Formats: sequence, structure tokens, C-alpha cells
Amino acid sequence: MNPRLAAARALAAVLSGKASLNSSLPAQLDKVDERDRGLTQDLAFGTARWQPRLDLLAAQLLQKPFKTADADVQALLLVGLYQLFYTRIPAHAAIGETVGCADKLKKPWAKALLNAVLRRAQREGEALLASMERDPVVRTAHPRWLQKALKAFWPEQWEAICAANNAHPPMILRVNRRRYSRDAYLALLAEAGVGASACQFSRDGIVLNEPCDVRSLPGFAEGWVSVQDEAAQLSADLLELAPGQRVLDACCAPGGKTCHLLEAEAGLAHLVAIDLEAKRLTRVRENLERLQLDAELIACDARDTASWWDGKPFQRILLDAPCSATGVIRRHPDIKLTRQADDIPALATLQGELLDALWPTLEVGGMLLYATCSSLPTENTEVIEAFLARTPGARELDLATEAGLRQPHGRQLLAQEGGHDGFYYAKLIKIAASRG
Repeated sequence: MNPRLAAARALAAVLSGKASLNSSLPAQLDKVDERDRGLTQDLAFGTARWQPRLDLLAAQLLQKPFKTADADVQALLLVGLYQLFYTRIPAHAAIGETVGCADKLKKPWAKALLNAVLRRAQREGEALLASMERDPVVRTAHPRWLQKALKAFWPEQWEAICAANNAHPPMILRVNRRRYSRDAYLALLAEAGVGASACQFSRDGIVLNEPCDVRSLPGFAEGWVSVQDEAAQLSADLLELAPGQRVLDACCAPGGKTCHLLEAEAGLAHLVAIDLEAKRLTRVRENLERLQLDAELIACDARDTASWWDGKPFQRILLDAPCSATGVIRRHPDIKLTRQADDIPALATLQGELLDALWPTLEVGGMLLYATCSSLPTENTEVIEAFLARTPGARELDLATEAGLRQPHGRQLLAQEGGHDGFYYAKLIKIAASRG
């Protein structure tokens, strides 16, 4: 299959609200030649990254918008525009190959439309975009609701946040401290000719100068190192783990933090890792097996404690709550397409429900670390503020990190170009079992 067609079909599912790229792209990648998979992935992710900008440009070039049933043609047009403005693919090849894909969609009428619009974009696109630069959606390539939210919450940082969201993320490693110290692994990378440096905030983190195939990393198959963003790595040390503790990792998939907790404290008595979907636990299990670690995995709704909790209290809980993922847009640019403003209050409600449900499973004197990969205070400091107000037995603790910005509650890490993702942490201690 032509990589442009594969990318467009994956994107069409996202535009139609039926899937994310993580779910729609793999099936399309299986249909293209192995040599074209990198291009297919770049076309899909790159188009999603710049879609808010490209979509407004397309609206200027089209006489009327596409019908809902023609999301595949719309996606193909966006893929064509992405090639013209953000790749080194020659314009004649980008246009010809993209137009040729219309036959495979069984929509022959689309060929003339795509050809005319893409050729006009080649001639006039730069001038049109320049004339639209006053629109912050065009300038930042973020959907209007999100651009406005970031500007309202982070008036001094919002443009830097948008720039970081549009940049390609660095490849960051987590050294398995059961096997190697970070300095020792940096020496192994140097011997292998891999440029790298220590992360600023995570004691186990290494940022590579250039991304690479994980299979080329020393000892990857043997579990010496994993790929994980620096911000996510902070949870293991913030939890203040100690031998003999029972630990709960709620909403654990894909398992990076689960594994890091076990690497950080080999003497844990037991670690229970739960996630809503059983199929997501497959990835957790694979990560545990590669690292030769063990945890009890349970597929369940964390809020339904009667279905999974054995009544034995936990000394530590990590709640990596479901969220808008607005802090990791650079890794999942289709979030710009899949998230809507109405999602945020609903997510905040869910986050509060999870806190309320899990709190009784924590022993008095135990700690709960609340985390999200959101950049929106609605899901972060405001959720913690509301929980503390309704939970007399909960108190907030300071976080032992200089990462991010201090908030009324917790700390907010904002996405950094060349550095960590956007993330949020707050730490709570249970001082009494009763609730008001």
C-alpha cells in the first residue's frame, strides 16, 4: 500500500472520532512495505501535529467543506499539505502520489479536487499562511479551545508550551538501578558511540542526543534500560518506597512506572498493578518479563474496590489518573484532534472519583501520589484542592523535587523542548481513617 494512503486511512479514523493513531495506525503499517513504514508513521504523526494549521489552510483552499462520509479524502488532502510544507519530498512527487491514492478510495471525483487544491497550495500556500498568522490557531497549531485554555492558565508560558508540543520529543532512557548505575550505563553508551547525557531531575534518567532503535542499546533485551520520559520517572522516588511495603499502582498501563517502582525498591512486600482493560495489561506483563520483575496484575475498574481489593491496606499508592494527556501532545499529536473542551470537566470528575475510592485502601500514615500527564490545572491542582476539602483525614506533603512550578497544590511540570514532558504531581498522607 502507498504510505500516503495508509497514513490517510489511519488519520481518517481519528478525524471521524473512531480511534486514536495508536489504535488505527498499526493495522495500516502492516499493509505497507517495511521500507515505507517510517515514512507512513511520519506522515500520520506529522499531519496530526500540524492539523489545526493545515485544516484552516485547507478551508481557505476549498470551495466547501468535506462531508462526514469523506473524512478519508479530507485526511488525504491534509497528508498532501503536510508533505508540501513540512517535508523535503519534492512537490511533484507529493502531489502526484497523493492524488493517485484517490483511486484506492473508490472516489474518482476526488482526484481532480485533490490535484487542484494541492497545486494551488503549492503556488499560494505560503502567502495564505502568512496572512493567517494573526490567528493563534494558525500560529500555534493548537485547536482553539486548547490554545485559549493554555493562554488562560499559563499566560507567561503558553507560547513556549505550544512550541514544545509541536517539537519532536527527545528519546529518554531509564536505567535499571538493580543492574547499573546511571554513570556506569552512560559509560556503556559512550563505548557504543551513542551520545547521551544525564537528565536534570531523575536520578535514573538519560537523554540521548539522537533517537535510535532500542535494540541497538547495550543490554536492552536483558533489561538494563527502558524508554521512559524523565517526568514520569520522578514517581518512584517521590513515593518514598521502603522494604516491606504493600504498594498499589492504579491505572498502570503500559507499565513503565510499575517496573520503575520495582527497580527502585527490591524489598517491596507486594505490588498490585491494576488497569481498566485486560488487553492493556499485556504490555505491562511484557515489560515485567523483559526486566525480570513480578507484580500482581488485575484488570478492573479501580473505583470498584469491592471487586479487587483484599482488604489489606497499602502503605503506598500511585494514582496515575486518566487525563487529557495535554502534557504529552508532542508524543501523541492526535490528542489535538481527539480531545475536546467538554472532556476536561468529565475527566476531573473521574479523577475525583478515583481518589475517593482508593483513599480507604490506604493505611493511616500511608502516602498517595497523584499524577497526571496533563498541563491543565482543572485536572491537577483543582482536583487535589477539592479532594482535600472533602477529606478531613488527608493532608498534603511537599514534593522532594525542584522540577516544575509550585502550584497551590502539587507541582506542575510543563513540556520542555529537548527535556521532559508535561506532568503533574501531588503527594498526600493519610492522618486519620475517618471521613467527614
